[in-house]
Amino acid sequence: MPLRHCLPILMVTLFVTGCASNTTIAPRYTTDNPDLLRIGGERPSNPDVWTENAGSFCIEVTERWSEHGKTPDGQVLWAKDTLRKVVPCR
Repeated sequence: MPLRHCLPILMVTLFVTGCASNTTIAPRYTTDNPDLLRIGGERPSNPDVWTENAGSFCIEVTERWSEHGKTPDGQVLWAKDTLRKVVPCR
């Protein structure tokens, strides 16, 4: 009987302490590979579409740059999205 009354109180206490201890991770806007992420400036040009032979099928690869938000000082974050699609080999 006492466990039935203590269990809800314990659950609420654990929930509140878990939410209160949440810390925010400070973002870091650097990368060792500028082919994936660029900061500021104009939108980079998209590379040409190419096809990779994967043996019994081929993969068409399309890469494009898109805006993924802004830094705290207002610079645009450009990230490269890579799309792959299975196509017949020619």
